[in-house]
Amino acid sequence: MIDHVNELTDEAPRTGTPPEGAAVAVWSLATLRDSVAGRPVAEAGEILDAAEQERAARLRRPADRHRYVASHLGLRVLLGGYLGLAPHEVVLVRETCPCCGGPHGRPAVAGGGPVHFSLSHSGDVAYLAFSGVPVGIDVEETPSQEALADVLPLLHPAEIAELNALPEADRPAGLARVWCRKEACLKAQGTGLALGLVDPYVGSAATPAPVPGWTLRDLPAPPHYAAALAVRA
Repeated sequence: MIDHVNELTDEAPRTGTPPEGAAVAVWSLATLRDSVAGRPVAEAGEILDAAEQERAARLRRPADRHRYVASHLGLRVLLGGYLGLAPHEVVLVRETCPCCGGPHGRPAVAGGGPVHFSLSHSGDVAYLAFSGVPVGIDVEETPSQEALADVLPLLHPAEIAELNALPEADRPAGLARVWCRKEACLKAQGTGLALGLVDPYVGSAATPAPVPGWTLRDLPAPPHYAAALAVRA
């Protein structure tokens, strides 16, 4: 279990050396803040690359656009700290998709740098993970009962049974645990949601179920959120 999550604020982050092997550094960011590490979110267009700027422009709600830009600014600030680069000098690419071979697999640093990373944002919070091996992180705001009804049938049969066995009021928080664990694994593997949500089985109990080839753990999270991390074993 990782007991400490670093907080990215308006101060310059002390990243230190890049994590090696299966060591992981986890950071959180409040995505509605006006500046990240002293850099105004409103002026981050000069730092993000063309693909990030295009993605941000497609978000119709200003608050969603702000959250996206803040989280990607935070990613670039932290990667730059680990790699000894200015945030705008970090070149991001996509690895080959393990499902279809297309160029939309895990995000990575161009040239196969020493840092693997993962980014997730939900609600007003972003989580970022950095490691020397493939890593996936996910944070999820507790869903509504309506979202629970939509997602529940898509899960592993055992997870469906576990969640249905909970008192109705506890099911949204249970789904948040399952969803973030599953997403963390799928991000680390690079498949995303292409193969659906049935596998891997991660369970809804207080401790995640074992996932072969990966170390899966829950992370400390703010109230009404759940977060999880998957690291290649």
